[in-house]
Amino acid sequence: MWVAAVVFAVVLLLLLIFVLQNGQRAEVSFLGAHGTLPMGVALLLAAVFGVLLVALPGTARIVQLRMLDRRPVTQPGDPAGSGPTPPSTTDVIGVPLPSRPPREGG
Repeated sequence: MWVAAVVFAVVLLLLLIFVLQNGQRAEVSFLGAHGTLPMGVALLLAAVFGVLLVALPGTARIVQLRMLDRRPVTQPGDPAGSGPTPPSTTDVIGVPLPSRPPREGG
């Protein structure tokens, strides 16, 4: 716990040093809005937006896979059509999904 807090504090300190050392003004335009920001702040904002660009689709995919994991699967001895259909073995674009190990205690 303390190690994570110290690492977090060091990263914040490095970011603060980066922003303070890159104080030159940079002209920024976004969706019709124009303004100037310190270069360090502009680069930091670009990095944050880049992380969000990767994290949002990744989160959506994780949620999609968890929903697939929670679906009930028919047992091998069930008559056809008596239970819910098993989840697809391919994802939305036809890529095979990895097989799941059996759940313990369930």
